[in-house]
Amino acid sequence: MLTFLNGVVAMGCFVAGLFFLKFWRSSRDRLFLTFGVAFWIFCVNYGVLGLAAFADEQRPYVFLLRLVGFVAILWGVVEKNWNTRRSD
Repeated sequence: MLTFLNGVVAMGCFVAGLFFLKFWRSSRDRLFLTFGVAFWIFCVNYGVLGLAAFADEQRPYVFLLRLVGFVAILWGVVEKNWNTRRSD
């Protein structure tokens, strides 16, 4: 059952990444691109959790992908606000 739920969450993250890619293509705002990439990283994370027999939530390398995803989101927000302040 846990494998199925990890697959469902991975699919949801993939769809969310496509959603943000759609808005990035229409607006060319890099914040949407970083959110899309972050959700695709989360998709890979949950895919690994669902497919690999050796992966579980208590292993530190599983959190490395999540850390990269959240750092990408944080970087996108900071970069968006930094560019807004510099243009004023």
